[in-house]
Amino acid sequence: MSQTLLIELFTEELPPKALPRLGASFAQTLFDELSKLGFVDKDVEFHPFASPRRLAVSIPNVLAVQPEQQIEKKGPAVAAGFKDGQPTPALAGFARSCGVTPEQLEKTHDGKQDIFVFRATKPGEPLSGVLSALVELALKKLPAPKMMRWGNRDGQFIRPIHGLIALHGNDVIPAKALHLDAGRVTRGHRFLSTGEISLSSADGYARTLYESGKVVASFAARRHLIEDRLTSAAHAIDATIAPSDGLLDEVTALVEWPVVYTGEFSADFLKVPQECLILSMQQHQKYFPLLDANGKLLPKFLVVSNLETADPSNIIHGNERVLRARLSDAQFFFQQDQKIKLEGRVGKLHQVVYHNKIGSQFERVERLTKLAGEIAAALGADRKLAERAAYLAKADLVSDMVGEFPELQGIMGMYYARIDGEDEQVARAIEGHYHPRFAGDTLPEGPIALAAALADKLESIVGIYGIGLIPTGDKDPFGLRRAALGVLRMLLTLPLNLKALLVSTAATFPAGVVSANVPDGVFDFMQERLKNYLAADYPAADIEAVLAFKPARLDDIQKRLAAVAEFKALPEAAALAAANKRIRNILKKVEGEIPALNPALFAEPAESALHAAAQTITGPVNNALATQDFTGALKQLAALKAPVDAFFDGVMVMAEDAAVRGNRLALLAGLAELMNRVAELSLLAE
Repeated sequence: MSQTLLIELFTEELPPKALPRLGASFAQTLFDELSKLGFVDKDVEFHPFASPRRLAVSIPNVLAVQPEQQIEKKGPAVAAGFKDGQPTPALAGFARSCGVTPEQLEKTHDGKQDIFVFRATKPGEPLSGVLSALVELALKKLPAPKMMRWGNRDGQFIRPIHGLIALHGNDVIPAKALHLDAGRVTRGHRFLSTGEISLSSADGYARTLYESGKVVASFAARRHLIEDRLTSAAHAIDATIAPSDGLLDEVTALVEWPVVYTGEFSADFLKVPQECLILSMQQHQKYFPLLDANGKLLPKFLVVSNLETADPSNIIHGNERVLRARLSDAQFFFQQDQKIKLEGRVGKLHQVVYHNKIGSQFERVERLTKLAGEIAAALGADRKLAERAAYLAKADLVSDMVGEFPELQGIMGMYYARIDGEDEQVARAIEGHYHPRFAGDTLPEGPIALAAALADKLESIVGIYGIGLIPTGDKDPFGLRRAALGVLRMLLTLPLNLKALLVSTAATFPAGVVSANVPDGVFDFMQERLKNYLAADYPAADIEAVLAFKPARLDDIQKRLAAVAEFKALPEAAALAAANKRIRNILKKVEGEIPALNPALFAEPAESALHAAAQTITGPVNNALATQDFTGALKQLAALKAPVDAFFDGVMVMAEDAAVRGNRLALLAGLAELMNRVAELSLLAE
């Protein structure tokens, strides 16, 4: 008989940041194990629950007894089973392992020979016989933070456990976990509910807790409820909620009965940069800041409380009072920081070690200043502004505000630069040089910011790579892959030479820090990152073809990829790619230098025809490439299909006459050079 199975662990308050993972893991492991044992169909939809004081799962249609299992074990061959009328040791041992005599074994044919086989029906285990072990297994598999012990028991869990429920339909399953016997009793909200709640059935768990315990047990349902109430409260005052990473999940893990209240703070605090106030509210207080239609911070906030009361004034005023102290701290830091100009802070970077083999942040700043100036000059931008931006870029690291909120690095530098009267391009570059900070983030705006950002990321990559800290597997403590991707995204839009940039970057380090081969190693490392980045939008073969020659200029790569896609659609494309592959294979086997082409040595009409066809399209190909019309250049190659086919059908390349053979190889080498100026077409051949 199948019924709903309910398992609940009632605990002290669980770690909020880990709660979503804990709830999902606990439910999934129990379901998977029950499914493996045949107690429940793998397609059944189960329901996980996770609140600050409980982990639970409700699984419908769980059998009380495991289905019977048909056991079949294959044994030795019949021909080798008996000798002189007696069972051989192999047959006797097999029968003994199955708990029967040799005479009780059956015979079957396995497709090759007759063999002995043991067949039996094993009765199913009752749910009560396996549930304790499954709960313990689910607890061991939890992606748990630090474990703890409590009382005088040996059991360990994230927090003390006070209760265990194991209900199958209306019946309690006699299970145990962490020295607790299963029952049907739980508790509701810590403050809004009183006494124990006895569950009569596994069905209706969430409804019973909601109605009798003031608990929204489902994490997903509670999150959705909070989101709806936050949105409604914000709309009621024509505001929107400031975006945040993970705050909604964290707040959902802190409350069981969410109620949203609106609080206010003094508008005087708005003189502080709003990023500081927003971070203070979100990180320290778990509040939701509100923005107006223009994205400006309002002197209001939303708080998700775990208490519902007819008169919430005390709750609101209490939160306002706490926030006032927090914002006063931010205001104090902001005012104190303004007493020293950014320029005056640069010297303090001597005291900030970046890496003991590379030096301090001040030494980094010296390298960044030089490198940013060179990049700006290459972009035709103001070199002095770029150098100024790079010189001040790290100064806010030693400010009080960034010391309190490291996430504000760059942002505070921008505000302080404006206060100091720096050029607006310099101020924006101080903030922008950290971009892109993550996948999908915006690129720096303007050539000064781009120069500073490229300098910062290239210096990090070359320096860290240069001292041997190359990313391996999933280990990348200095974020070189992220930095490399940022550089590549910028260079895909800029007329700069990556190899030259890497050489210039390496030259900014003291002698002996970065070896001569590091720029080449970093270049190869970044080529692999580029392939991974482009793979989201282009076929792997096209990427390999375009990057085959390891281009140092990246700003035309996407145009080349688009051209290759159009080329592949031509009827002649497959044949030309195959011919190109054949040419490459022939040329790979050539030893020594290939002589210069001499048309006077052509011995076959197909040679002359191919040479003439190549000469005819060389001019148009060159003209198309000069204007970056890569599609036009590749389309010109279609005219080569017929003469290439005729050449390979009628001409023996490796002729006995050395002069003729060398001339034919020269013809093919020139043809390969002409055909592969946009991409290595041989890599498109199937």
